[in-house]
Amino acid sequence: MTQRILEPGQIEQLAAHAIPRIRLPDRAQLFARRAARLRALAETSPIGDYLQLCAVVAEAQHAALADFPAMLPSATQIETVQAHRMPPIPAADGARAKPWRDAFATICAAVAQAPRLPAAATQLAARLRNAGRDELEVLADLVLGARGGEVDAAAAPFVMAALQVNWVALSSRFVADQVRSLDVPGLCPLCGSLPVASLVAAHAPYAGHRYLHCTLCACEWHMVRVQCSQCSASGKDIAYRSLKAIAANDTAADVSAVRAETCEHCHSYRKIFYQEKDPAVEPVADDLASIALDLLLAEEGYARASGNPLLWQPAD
Repeated sequence: MTQRILEPGQIEQLAAHAIPRIRLPDRAQLFARRAARLRALAETSPIGDYLQLCAVVAEAQHAALADFPAMLPSATQIETVQAHRMPPIPAADGARAKPWRDAFATICAAVAQAPRLPAAATQLAARLRNAGRDELEVLADLVLGARGGEVDAAAAPFVMAALQVNWVALSSRFVADQVRSLDVPGLCPLCGSLPVASLVAAHAPYAGHRYLHCTLCACEWHMVRVQCSQCSASGKDIAYRSLKAIAANDTAADVSAVRAETCEHCHSYRKIFYQEKDPAVEPVADDLASIALDLLLAEEGYARASGNPLLWQPAD
């Protein structure tokens, strides 16, 4: 029996067809699952109060998304922009519906009225409910432009949460097989945003494959493993670190569900989560809850490739 020997380029081409490239968010479950995960993580976390606050935000996002109106570009428009390897619902050009401000009001009201949250959080939410339209649109532009040094770090998570409702309402209406990849593999193919982290799936047909999770629209797109999602370096430049491995000074037998993929080429990292180790992991929630790993990596000189949408650093 004759066996066909595949060239390297043919191997990648076959993999592109065999591996599901895109995973779209489940509109009915995304924020509800995130809220449940945040509450579970809060029980043992040193930042449990903040995780509980984020759980209230996620529950309000779930409520706001239920009847959020979203109108996709026409099929012709989508085809045209994707033919040029551009995102069809870009974050950068103001593709947000006016009701995003209603989602913002829903989120702020939920936080302002929630029991057992820190007083500072409920007072901030009550203040933000009274923000004017122009102020909110300016804040949204700053957040979407990732201009962290100019945006109010306390207000940004609330604004981002409302914008996520808008973009998830859009991204969840696409058909996965019709979404085309961008020329830059580290950017979301739908909105062009950076990923918050990556996830190695455990269930067919995605089992064993790594997906980057968009910080804005929650689209997930395939990227080969052992490759930097920031600069595309691979091989010996890539290492995996976890709290347990760092504490034991050993990475040889690391079985942690939460790790950081570090790159010696660009000296950055993103978290990577393994569903086979913990089926409940959720990219945004687990990234936020593992902030201790960020602190340790910062001490070693590594920089986060991109931030968490629910945690913004104040300007210096």
